[in-house]
Amino acid sequence: MGCNQKKEKKDLIRIVKNKEGIINIDKIGKLEGRGAYICDSIDCLEKVKKSKRLEKVLETKIDDEFYNKLRGVICDK
Repeated sequence: MGCNQKKEKKDLIRIVKNKEGIINIDKIGKLEGRGAYICDSIDCLEKVKKSKRLEKVLETKIDDEFYNKLRGVICDK
């Protein structure tokens, strides 16, 4: 999403917005809801955050706390 490169699904992190509007990091790729994929890199995360692209795709406001959580997931890999 941030770098616009095609990658294997296993190299991406799925972000999901469920019917209640709650946004989660989908580690198993099976959660229900509208999903978006982001590369497993801090650079890509920063581009997505700056451009607010994830907010546009999921049609909701995303706070810094969620981005920090996502950063933690990326750094743990």
